[in-house]
Amino acid sequence: MTKLSRLIRLSLAATLLAAAAGVPGASAADRVLRIGYQKYGTLILLKGKGTLEEKLKPLGVTVKWAEFQFGPPLLEAVNAGAIDFGTTGEAPPIFAQAASDKLAYVANDPASPRGEAILVPKDSPIRTLADLKGKNIAVAKGSNSHYLLVKALEKGGVPYSDVTLSWLAPADARSAFTRGSVDAWSVWDPYYAAAEAAGARVLADGTGIVENHQFFLTSRDYAKDNEDVLRAVLSELRSVEEWVAKDPQAAAAELAPLVGIPAPLLAAAISRQGLGVQPVTPEVAAAQQRIADTFLKLKLLPKPIVVEDAVLKLKTAEIAK
Repeated sequence: MTKLSRLIRLSLAATLLAAAAGVPGASAADRVLRIGYQKYGTLILLKGKGTLEEKLKPLGVTVKWAEFQFGPPLLEAVNAGAIDFGTTGEAPPIFAQAASDKLAYVANDPASPRGEAILVPKDSPIRTLADLKGKNIAVAKGSNSHYLLVKALEKGGVPYSDVTLSWLAPADARSAFTRGSVDAWSVWDPYYAAAEAAGARVLADGTGIVENHQFFLTSRDYAKDNEDVLRAVLSELRSVEEWVAKDPQAAAAELAPLVGIPAPLLAAAISRQGLGVQPVTPEVAAAQQRIADTFLKLKLLPKPIVVEDAVLKLKTAEIAK
């Protein structure tokens, strides 16, 4: 190896070490926040506005976005280290925590039990939750609407083993429901709003059955070194949610081209959504623990978990910044 080659290699190694250590000389692109989002909710609005990118520039952080159809695969990506931050309903974090100790709860939105429902065709003979016995029901496995279905069956006096479950992601479930291949569909907004507008009848929403919180999640490893980034993300999310609460019609209009659903349907969905980023309180963690215990009892969870162990200890004041 020539002296020049050796100098070039040493220079390159020094540059890489500087970037990894975050010392002066490392470029802004050396720090990246990878966000997983779904085709609905405040994260996709935040993506569209571009304000997060501007807020993170002074921290030397760039943002990359990845779309997921629903929560479980998004959290699999968090556990695998493929993304750093994302949002899901209440059930996916239960299964993700059982699969890995890497998951961490950052914050949540208020409960929105009206934001998910069990749907049946308009002329279906199914009139009560008890009528679901023996029926074929579409639901995304491990989703918030999976838990809704579990608790709705319990409320209707129908053993979980007395229904046939078709594990389908929302797009496939919608097709099966439209074809009549399933008798009912347990799903969340905006798929719920779109199906209802197309003629589906609401057998029951989550009112009096589930709380249906939306959670913001990360990995322990990411949180350990990036609390400044998480505070900035939560601050921008809070701003977006305040705007949505003040002007839901404008939010629906902005969201419509992003998700391919007409604004009036999205306005209906937004009216059922809990808004206002909050810290994960002991009460919310206890509600999550009840979900975990329910899935464990049904032998759907591979092992017991303690939800509180995964709650990131960010102060309320930090979330508000």
